Amino acid sequence: MPAKPGVSADAAAAGWQALLHGLPHAAWLVALADQRVVAANDSAAQLFGRSHAELVGESALLLAASPEDMAFWDACAHGERGSLLSDTVVATADGRQLHASRSIGLVGEHHALVMLRDRSAEECAERERESLLSELQATLESTADGILVTDLFGRIRAFNRRFAQIWGLPLDLLQQHDDQAVHAWLVDHVVDSADYQQRLATLNEAALLHASDRLRLRSGQVVERVTRPLFDDGQASGRVWSFRDLTERLAADERIEALTYSDALTGLPNRRRLGQRFGEVASAAKLSNRPFALLVVDLDHFRQINDSLGHDVGDRVLLDVGQRMQGCLREHDLLARIGGDQFAVLLSPADGIAAEASARRLLNVVAQPCNLDGAQFTLTCSIGMALFPSHGSSIDDLVRHAESAMRGVKQAGRANFRLHQARAEGDRRSHMRLDHAMRQALVSNRFRLHFQPQVRMSDGAIVGAEALLRWRDPELGEVSPGRFIPVAEDTGFIVPIGDWVLSQAVRQAALWHQRGYAMPVAVNVSALQFQQAHFVDRVANVLAVSGLPPHLLELELTESILVHDAADALLRLGALAQLGVKLSIDDFGTGYSSLAYLKRFPIHKLKIDRSFVCGLPTDDSDAGIVRAILQMSQALGMKVIAEGVETEGQRQFLLDAGCDEFQGFLFSPGVDSLSFERLLGPPREPVAAPSAIGPDRGGSQRRIRLVRG
Repeated sequence: MPAKPGVSADAAAAGWQALLHGLPHAAWLVALADQRVVAANDSAAQLFGRSHAELVGESALLLAASPEDMAFWDACAHGERGSLLSDTVVATADGRQLHASRSIGLVGEHHALVMLRDRSAEECAERERESLLSELQATLESTADGILVTDLFGRIRAFNRRFAQIWGLPLDLLQQHDDQAVHAWLVDHVVDSADYQQRLATLNEAALLHASDRLRLRSGQVVERVTRPLFDDGQASGRVWSFRDLTERLAADERIEALTYSDALTGLPNRRRLGQRFGEVASAAKLSNRPFALLVVDLDHFRQINDSLGHDVGDRVLLDVGQRMQGCLREHDLLARIGGDQFAVLLSPADGIAAEASARRLLNVVAQPCNLDGAQFTLTCSIGMALFPSHGSSIDDLVRHAESAMRGVKQAGRANFRLHQARAEGDRRSHMRLDHAMRQALVSNRFRLHFQPQVRMSDGAIVGAEALLRWRDPELGEVSPGRFIPVAEDTGFIVPIGDWVLSQAVRQAALWHQRGYAMPVAVNVSALQFQQAHFVDRVANVLAVSGLPPHLLELELTESILVHDAADALLRLGALAQLGVKLSIDDFGTGYSSLAYLKRFPIHKLKIDRSFVCGLPTDDSDAGIVRAILQMSQALGMKVIAEGVETEGQRQFLLDAGCDEFQGFLFSPGVDSLSFERLLGPPREPVAAPSAIGPDRGGSQRRIRLVRG
């Protein structure tokens, strides 16, 4: 305030000082004449860290020297009068910078009042808020989901760019802050706008509700929408909406599902899809009481396509065959590829007649000529069929039965169809049980050998023994060789059984030889056993271990061994003959032997099959066949033995016709080793165990038969 007349300058300053101390913020008074401080309050002294005395007389520009301050005081110096209000930065005595809100106003004609409010705390808080907002916005922008934040009345408070991208919202529309226009855009771009608005209204009425649903947009997108309440001071203040585009994920899921349930090559349903479809059809069939059929289609000789034309052509053939078969089925029938060249067809509904009609159509379309890369050929297929529920109530049962029927078609010549037969299934199960029991019997030493005498026609002397395999099972009882030997041949177990018989028979023959019985023993050899790579070595090893002279072992072979790969058979037979082993042909006349083979192979004996002996002497055809065999053997220099001789009339006919030996119930059935020794009578002088193995030209023959007794 200006000094009144008669009032001293000190008194005036004291008055200004009292006024300044009453202000809530830092303040000082500047004389316009020289722009220096004439008074300041305690807040100013504290703000700048200086005493009142130091502030009084200080230039105003030194306390606040922003460009705005400089401009203001320069204007005052030129006689302009005004005021100033803005934020600025001031420096303190200790070098700190303070953010402050500063105002300058004129007080009378000669002074200006400067007030400064420290905004450092506010500035710091504001920077923190801006940093948090920036981090929040960066977080929103970094997420793959579209985010929208609204208050309880639907007003938009925040969003990210992904939200605009998912909905195709123009950014300028969002920046116009026209919330109604944004919501209208969302309503217009969903497929079911009425349902969308109804759900939105429900959510708006329930402020605390959490919800998740899917929206289908007109663009074809599928969007997952999730909403949660937004809280402020423990009270619901709005909602946070997140939108996730599921379109690509759903498409990927569909592709994965397609790969899971379809064949990669043909695109047809695979075994898994077949099982899934079976469950659906079976459930419907139980309700309607209507049967359906499962067909298994297997291409015949498809391996020849791959081997001769290559796998690429083979794949194209499978594609072509699949398309052909699909074209001849009903719309609701299912064609699936369940193996390399194997397909399955689910016919629903279908009885046996309908299944046969479909099978005929499939046979016809598969048999249509193929022409690929200039190669022309024709395919055929074999089809097995099974019906639900008569042939099974599960997919595994029906597939197994249909495959079994299909294999029956293969064995019968292929290119046909067959319905499952329950009896055949029972036979297969019996086959499996018998195979398992055989394997256990060999391990448990339940097999045994009997020996049937081979008798010389001229004087009735026993000149050999045929080893016969016998088996008594604890559960099955006495099992006939005619029952278990075919199973062993089918499963390949005939090889270990044959090895056991060979070793046991040779061991027994060696014991007899040591006791003075020079008794040849015949062992029957299966085709599979003979074809083993080390069969000759096996025979040589058994002879070496036992010490039996090789000429006392006779290997009885079937005619099929001689016909199959005759060159290899000749080499093996030659090697066996070099060992000194005798060789004979079993069941002669029932196979396909040729005279050319008999001349080349080192065979010394033929056995007339019992089927030709049983009709003697009255059956003219049997008599003619036997005479022919005997005449041929005499021409080839071979001995002949007849099996199955049961009557004196049969024996007499064979003797008169020139047969060398016989065996059968007329003389004795197969007996154990001790009983056989009793038939032989007392032995000669016992023979010492030989120190070397070599041919003994004084003996005759032996052989082991596995099938008949």
